Amino acid sequence: MTTGQSMKIQTVSARPLWQPSPERIKDSRLAGFMKKAESRTGMRFPDYDALWRWSVEDTEAFWDLVWDECGMIGEKGKVILADSDKMPGARFFPQARINYAENLLRRRDDAPALIFRDEKGAERVISFSELHDLTSRWVQALRALGVEKGDRVAGFMPNMPETIIAMLAATALGAVWSSASPDFGVQGLLDRFGQIAPKILIATDGYYYNGKTLDCLDKVRAVQPQLGGLQKTIIVPFVAENPDLSGLQDTVCAEDMIAPYAAGEIAFTPTEFNHPLFIMFSSGTTGVPKCIVHGAGGTLIQHLKEHQLHCDSGPGDRVFYFTTCGWMMWNWLVGALASGCTLLLFDGSPFFPSGHVLWDFAARHKATFFGTSAKYIDALKAGNFRPMDTHDLSSIRTIASTGSPLVHESFDYVYAAIKSDVHLASISGGTDIVSCFVLGNPLSPVWRGEIQGPGLGMAVDAFDEGGKPIPPGAGSGELVCTKPFPCMPVMFWNDEDGAKYKGAYFERFENVWCHGDWIERTAHGGFIIHGRSDATLNPGGVRIGTAEIYRQVEQIPEVLESIAVGQDWDNDVRVILFVRMKPGAALNDDIRDRIKKQIRAGASPRHVPARIIEVADIPRTKSGKITELAVRDIIHGRKVRNVEALANPDALKLYEGLPELQN
Repeated sequence: MTTGQSMKIQTVSARPLWQPSPERIKDSRLAGFMKKAESRTGMRFPDYDALWRWSVEDTEAFWDLVWDECGMIGEKGKVILADSDKMPGARFFPQARINYAENLLRRRDDAPALIFRDEKGAERVISFSELHDLTSRWVQALRALGVEKGDRVAGFMPNMPETIIAMLAATALGAVWSSASPDFGVQGLLDRFGQIAPKILIATDGYYYNGKTLDCLDKVRAVQPQLGGLQKTIIVPFVAENPDLSGLQDTVCAEDMIAPYAAGEIAFTPTEFNHPLFIMFSSGTTGVPKCIVHGAGGTLIQHLKEHQLHCDSGPGDRVFYFTTCGWMMWNWLVGALASGCTLLLFDGSPFFPSGHVLWDFAARHKATFFGTSAKYIDALKAGNFRPMDTHDLSSIRTIASTGSPLVHESFDYVYAAIKSDVHLASISGGTDIVSCFVLGNPLSPVWRGEIQGPGLGMAVDAFDEGGKPIPPGAGSGELVCTKPFPCMPVMFWNDEDGAKYKGAYFERFENVWCHGDWIERTAHGGFIIHGRSDATLNPGGVRIGTAEIYRQVEQIPEVLESIAVGQDWDNDVRVILFVRMKPGAALNDDIRDRIKKQIRAGASPRHVPARIIEVADIPRTKSGKITELAVRDIIHGRKVRNVEALANPDALKLYEGLPELQN
């Protein structure tokens, strides 16, 4: 029995776990959008599937309606989609002029815009009018520092209000924002920010995690001299009122920087629809991370669609997502400001001082949308937490999960232990599109173990190896998107001829986006994702690359070479590192500890392997490349494809049946 067939049997359910009430369907923003679509087209859309089919068959009409009904601020232009038959190459709204920050700062009232809580329990509330005024002062300060349209501004920050304010100020000027969370090591930062040459670096002095206070300034000191083009560093105090800035170059404290400026109207810089907005980073499987550039218009219109139509969120709603600034869910969360939502921001460990902390925060501030990772839900389940017994969660209408597949048993747990009447939306997309390919919607039922369906305007399918669609319930294939969509990356940074960009998504199938996820379409019209179809590691739902691990292991003198793979384990993926030692050296606990410390310091804690195992040889291709996919298949008991391409196929036997991988 194949994996796809096995999962097919598991998905057969007699009835859904949850069905929206007729009142909830009627009152949803998506139902209102359907009526507008019917009025504009003269067609009938009896259900979500009918609306989705129209959205991908008449792409121009759909996105034109999203612009109007979801409230894009800007000049639309007359052309909705140019070169619609080209992937890549299609261009949405080529005549449009918008400003991303202007759309997110549309509210100017005294309602809360940001409610922030740190790990120590301290809270801050910033109203929409205060958010505008603080951004105005930052805009003036950044302009005085010489920030202009197209400049890069990098944030090395926790998930705190100043991170959002800095991003809004930079993008108000037409600058390009890129961020990393404070747990990244020096090499991890240089691998990312070193490629994009930021003019401004914005960093915090430290952060709190799991009861510890951790310093960031030493890492800033190490990074500054190696960032070509860096003109100014801005430090935002977080763990100390007056951080020690000695040894830092061209550095100013944020409060001192904005002190000379009074709040006023913001002169937003208009940009093209595809003007670079965010630079995000791939996992770095085969080298330093690829710099994925997302456009202002595509990001904005996709987030407006997802927040309003799929998540049913708007003014009066309070949206929470547990995320760091190094994950694309931070960019997604911030986008909810454009729909008039209040954002709930939390920074710290979700299990300090206890596993109740996120629910304390959500209940206290009456979150309507609660987003997290599948791994967090699994951890709650393993710890026998029952938030429905300990917290008033009556305000929460939707719980979203992403990062890794939410397994069937975790669906059961949410409804049994968190909330019985809630829209459970398993969602999936990623850094590549800073949004979702498949996700929830407020009209359709929730079936056990299934993502409800494809996103509106996203022509999602599952292809077999020959590029043919796989029928529902017939097994798994590659997740593809067969028509253009506005949040496709604009380009990769430092990829002048577009070869890396095309190679990442369009080489597998001509004129079709191939995402790299292994997906199954279900009989209910939903989807199940079975993991990555490439060698990218995905522990805890965070995509990381093997090359980032190798660069750290290479600094251990006793290690000759290494290979890292992901092992499916406990409804997640854990990192396994195999090392080949130099002659005369043998792996021991001391070397294991040094490897882990090096990886933690140089990359991030998420890169640290769960198991480090010594092997005598590492399989490689005839061209000399190590073969992670082959090793991954072997440790899972799967047959290795293309053994003939290996220079040393006998090396695969070294990875069979290893006792260290059984616990």
